[in-house]
Amino acid sequence: MRLKRPFLASLLRAAATVGLAASATAAVADVTLYTTREPGLIQPILEQFTKDTGIKANTVFVKDGLLERVKAEGEKSPADVLMTVDIGNLIDLVQGGVTQPIESKVLNEVIPANLRGKDGHWYTLSMRDRVAYVSNDIDVKELTYESLADPKWKGKFCTRSGQHPYNTGLIAAFIAHNGVEAAEQWLRGLKANLGRKPTGGDRDVARDILGGICDVGIANAYYVGRMKNSEPGSDARKWGDAIHVVRPTFANEASKGTHVNISGAAVARHAPNKDDAIKLLEYLVSEQAQYLYANANYEYPVREGVELDPVVASFGKLVVDPLPLSEIAKYRKQASELVDKVGFDN
Repeated sequence: MRLKRPFLASLLRAAATVGLAASATAAVADVTLYTTREPGLIQPILEQFTKDTGIKANTVFVKDGLLERVKAEGEKSPADVLMTVDIGNLIDLVQGGVTQPIESKVLNEVIPANLRGKDGHWYTLSMRDRVAYVSNDIDVKELTYESLADPKWKGKFCTRSGQHPYNTGLIAAFIAHNGVEAAEQWLRGLKANLGRKPTGGDRDVARDILGGICDVGIANAYYVGRMKNSEPGSDARKWGDAIHVVRPTFANEASKGTHVNISGAAVARHAPNKDDAIKLLEYLVSEQAQYLYANANYEYPVREGVELDPVVASFGKLVVDPLPLSEIAKYRKQASELVDKVGFDN
């Protein structure tokens, strides 16, 4: 099924008129979603879910402290589904004891095994590939993550803080592939190549490439979709138009692929409406919902064969690192410690 952009626009307009519930009891609902995602990013999909299924979705935006909140509510928690960004945050929910395993043939068929919990506690809904932004003045079409530490990039590399979850996730993946010692040497090489202090956000990498501060940087691909689709003449559009995307892979031939972080969800441990919670998760990986992820948020759909935004499609096929995300997440603490050890952010 191919959805047209006018349909997408109508959903976004409809969602703009819908207020979010301030608490889980603000409205009668068949399924209650606690989410750390910005409401505007997910609400259009939830509105369509209600139209298609007749199941009301009550959204509670929890900016910080999702795990703590659900723990404090205990068995009386109204939460059915817990949604967050970053595999580390999802694993924290599982390890915190606030999720439950589920069985779903739909989810298991759509979502590859390396992008879901083997015990059914969590599922990927969309992907955020960690890519290289490269100046259009440089003819580079292939890179490995390892090669970004090459001295040829000295003074020409930019990224945000090494302690940001996007970067600690990548470093954790590097450790999982190559070991702690190799990761430390790689980080030292990246630090030596920095053209400026790691700061700001991912879009600032594109800004600084346009400004001549660096030639290459690490950032998330979906920001490029936002920038290149921004109003012509705007700063964001200028930044996006100054770069092209290269999807690096790890050098290990046995597991060659691009690192991704995710947005994902789990069914709450004490979900009052477990069956509807599973229906919501299954809907979120449907063709319709995955199209909205891909074309409203510019994230990469977890479902195969979904039509991509033209800008995102121009990056080429995404070959995901096959290493299970749960394995990568084990090294998050070591990744953070390495950032401090090498003084990456200093």
